[in-house]
Amino acid sequence: MDFYKQCLYIVATPIGNLGDFSPRAVDVLQRVDLIAVEDTRHSGRLLQHFAIKTPMQALHEHNERKLADALVQKIENGQTLALISDAGTPLLSDPGYHLVRLAREKGIRVIPVPGACAAITALSAAGLATDRFRFEGFLPAKNGARRQQLESLKQETLTLLFYESPHRIEDSLSDMVAIFGAQRQGVLARELTKTFETIRGGTLAELSSWVTGDANQRKGEMVLLVQGAAVADPDDLDADAERVLKILLQDLPLKQAAALATEITGVRKKKLYARGLELKQERGNQ
Repeated sequence: MDFYKQCLYIVATPIGNLGDFSPRAVDVLQRVDLIAVEDTRHSGRLLQHFAIKTPMQALHEHNERKLADALVQKIENGQTLALISDAGTPLLSDPGYHLVRLAREKGIRVIPVPGACAAITALSAAGLATDRFRFEGFLPAKNGARRQQLESLKQETLTLLFYESPHRIEDSLSDMVAIFGAQRQGVLARELTKTFETIRGGTLAELSSWVTGDANQRKGEMVLLVQGAAVADPDDLDADAERVLKILLQDLPLKQAAALATEITGVRKKKLYARGLELKQERGNQ
């Protein structure tokens, strides 16, 4: 396999099933001089399983800014480094951003070695729209900040992807029911690729009740996906335009009412005229 020296490899690791670890990823980790890992104990077990004896350096959210310069200096001095996270693709709600940015600023080649990613794995099996989506990572831990962020996403039409922790999943689902609406569709993907993998879809109210009623669904790694808000029909009138049209129809013929309503609201006359016909027909059927 191709292997380049004096560069930084970004290597994806399994999110559960060790069979998802690619031969290329194993080869790279065996050949680099140093592996930056999120947790040496956690990654140590993975490396041992694949007979990877490369030295490790802990790199996590508390020390990344401090260590990034030293690690980049190692590469500039001739070493080849790899970055992995505890599971999945590095930098997605995991450390590594500062290291990668600094390496690129220094002109160091950064090479991705793709593999598992919990968010994309969940999305592929969720049955929600995949053509456009928005990854939000972990919601804030504090109730007020979490609700504020959900409020800002209430009208988002893209599929929403969140990571969530077992001790907050109930509160997050409850907040989503309150803010997005009980009937918004969602999917909870839990323990992906592992023995107790569960992918459950339903309304947010149904998912909330299910998780509250079954403690087993509050365990493990979770991806929570939410259907985007409905896109407004371009042929629908907004409430103000319809109100103006109804008032004018009380005293004017349809053609005149539609023309005047167009001047007042800026809505196309054809659309107002068509709605006016519907309103007259509704009145006639009453």
